[in-house]
Amino acid sequence: MESAIYHTVSKRLTSQLLLLATVSALLAGCAGTREVKRTVHSPDSSAVVGYALSLQGARYRYGAGSPREGFDCSGFVKHVYEKYGVRLPRTAHQIAAATPRVDSRNRRPGDLVFFNTTGQPFSHVGIYIGNDTFVHSSSAKGKVIVSSLERPYWLERFLGMRRPNLPGRASVAASTEKHELNHPRVGKP
Repeated sequence: MESAIYHTVSKRLTSQLLLLATVSALLAGCAGTREVKRTVHSPDSSAVVGYALSLQGARYRYGAGSPREGFDCSGFVKHVYEKYGVRLPRTAHQIAAATPRVDSRNRRPGDLVFFNTTGQPFSHVGIYIGNDTFVHSSSAKGKVIVSSLERPYWLERFLGMRRPNLPGRASVAASTEKHELNHPRVGKP
């Protein structure tokens, strides 16, 4: 009988010690780590980029925003992001004003790239896809294409990058906060 009691107590004590050791190990792991910054992509950047790339070849049409009708630059960006629950305003300038600025050194696929192509700030927008390239609806080429940010035409006209909000947050179209249109050549210094 004494051995049965000893066996039961020993088994319970072993279980409790194992639980205590596990909890201690987990807590010790947390205590010694430094803060880890989470990378948040907008909304799922690979899905956004994949869908945007699937629209290559869709025709350019000023004022349009659907695969059937065609796209202008902002209609293309608005259409792609709306598929993933992100509401954007209609024009490139409005999209730039409604989305937070991103340092181009911290760019990620899915970020928006803005240009001055008409003498007006933020007159063209595309979606950054990585490796210094972006997908956009080009009036000059008459369709959705991929272009390099390294080409002199785009380098000379580049204004900056923005990152749309994630789904579940207030839509950028409904946001009352306006982000400054900062760029060395445009807006406040």
